[in-house]
Amino acid sequence: MFFDGLRSKTSLHGDTQVANATPTRLGAINGTVGNYANENALFLKVFSGEVLTAFANKTVTADKHMVRTITSGKSAQFPRTGRTGAGYHTPGAEIVGRIIKGNEKIITINDLLLSDIFISNIDEAKNHYDVRSIYSSEMGIALANQMDKHVLQTFIQAALVTTPDITGESDMVGTVIDNAYLGGSANMATNVDDLIAAIFEAAEALDVKNVPEEGRNIFVKPDTYYRLANSSKVIHGDFGNAGNGSTASGKVFRVAGMPIVKTNNLPSSNITTGVEAGSENRQAVDARNTVAVIAHPSAVGTVKLMDLSTEMEWDIRRQGTLMVAKYAVGHGVLRPEASVLLRTATPV
Repeated sequence: MFFDGLRSKTSLHGDTQVANATPTRLGAINGTVGNYANENALFLKVFSGEVLTAFANKTVTADKHMVRTITSGKSAQFPRTGRTGAGYHTPGAEIVGRIIKGNEKIITINDLLLSDIFISNIDEAKNHYDVRSIYSSEMGIALANQMDKHVLQTFIQAALVTTPDITGESDMVGTVIDNAYLGGSANMATNVDDLIAAIFEAAEALDVKNVPEEGRNIFVKPDTYYRLANSSKVIHGDFGNAGNGSTASGKVFRVAGMPIVKTNNLPSSNITTGVEAGSENRQAVDARNTVAVIAHPSAVGTVKLMDLSTEMEWDIRRQGTLMVAKYAVGHGVLRPEASVLLRTATPV
């Protein structure tokens, strides 16, 4: 007979008494058990990791614009400075200094953006394969896609700015290059040579406005990307582009010295309302006829109040688990001169 110190148990065979096992609950914090939430608390980290991984794998703009994190408040200030000049000094004349004009950019946080899924306990019990890892990845991808859309829409907003925010700095505005800019018969949407010409025009426009070469990127949709990858001017060794991709690999890395970023999230419609337009329509933009966006990270800023986080909770009243991934960020134009929009024509 075996005793556990408090009581003995009789086996189904009737003659052997054994003690209950004391299991180590892998999901419990400090061994605290007693309900579903306590016994599964540590498993949240797996869920969080899946969402964070999916988010990092899918977002293409995270490191291609300016990001600032704040711990409280609803907005953040980005100082904006103009330029100064130079002149010859007249002997004996007093040096009194020059004025450098300045302004500020305020970026406001959008509302909390959520991706949420509720899993019924009975459905999960019946299912023959794990769905939580699949669902959590999809939630991360959904948030990543929305982040990319908002950043790319803000790049287009920057390119469409026509009034400088600093008086006298007439070149501190965005740039738009369309078919008319290239010539009457040009069509960058279908003719890859015209598209390449437009990209070089964009690079020149950024050079003229003293935008740093390091960090520039070309954002295009897959169809545009593969048209470039199929162009001998981009990948053919005879044009001095050996190592810049190949027809066999279907990859192209740079045009005019700028990396090409392939994304499905480059907008091509008139975005006016809804989640894609952001809180109070801050990311609303008419993106019709868009072919590509070429931008330096300084063109757009993002303020993070709540970075990507996840929660999972058992709901005893509804007999299921609620999974939530969320973030609270805001986006805004910082330097419009650092963004160029390529489009076929002005939307009408």
